[in-house]
Amino acid sequence: MLVVDDEQPLAALVGKYLQRDGFEVVLAFDGLTAVDQARAVDPDVIVLDLGLPGQDGLEVCRQVRTFSDCYVLMLTARGDEVDKLVGLSVGADDYLTKPFSLRELVARVQVLLRRPRRSPALARDPAVPGPATAMPSPLRFGPLTVDVPAREALLDDQVLELTRTEFDVLAVLATQPRMAFTRRQLIEAVWGPGWVGDEHLVDVHIGHLRRKLADPSDAPRFIRTVRGIGYRMGEGR
Repeated sequence: MLVVDDEQPLAALVGKYLQRDGFEVVLAFDGLTAVDQARAVDPDVIVLDLGLPGQDGLEVCRQVRTFSDCYVLMLTARGDEVDKLVGLSVGADDYLTKPFSLRELVARVQVLLRRPRRSPALARDPAVPGPATAMPSPLRFGPLTVDVPAREALLDDQVLELTRTEFDVLAVLATQPRMAFTRRQLIEAVWGPGWVGDEHLVDVHIGHLRRKLADPSDAPRFIRTVRGIGYRMGEGR
């Protein structure tokens, strides 16, 4: 695990608290070092402060996303919604606003790590007949193909560059295309039932997916808003 914060006493405190819970922790206090450490250590999770001097947390996250799909928990000193949305737009999976409880930070990290490496959408429904070893076929929605076992989505035969979280949200929707999911249901399927926070985090990731799918909300081809409920996928074939 990599903890990045220019407030060195805070970074050390967070690191010690995580170590008490059994995590191996590496510290970095600036953006350039953070990117180098992320390459060298290949962490499962980066706890990343947004307000780093020089190369800030947003730029660090952008660079890390070019070579790693590790979970990124963004820390921001401001409660402004814009900060949170911008942080998530570069590939962060979750955020915490300073000041925060160390217990809550550890809980958020644990929830991220409980998310399976395979999408939850791969879980096989025991009511569906067929051999347990059968792999699901790619799911097709017109020009969009979602290959859940391969963790790959293609639009017009071009591979989409999705973050781990974006793919997980898409996979959950795609495997049950006629089901309207509430935000809470998507949170539990993707982030896990222990996740605590603003459920509108789902809307942010849906927005990113729509942009990458060229799927505007006012004329959707793939992800549809169900008023008063949440989201569902367009009917597959």
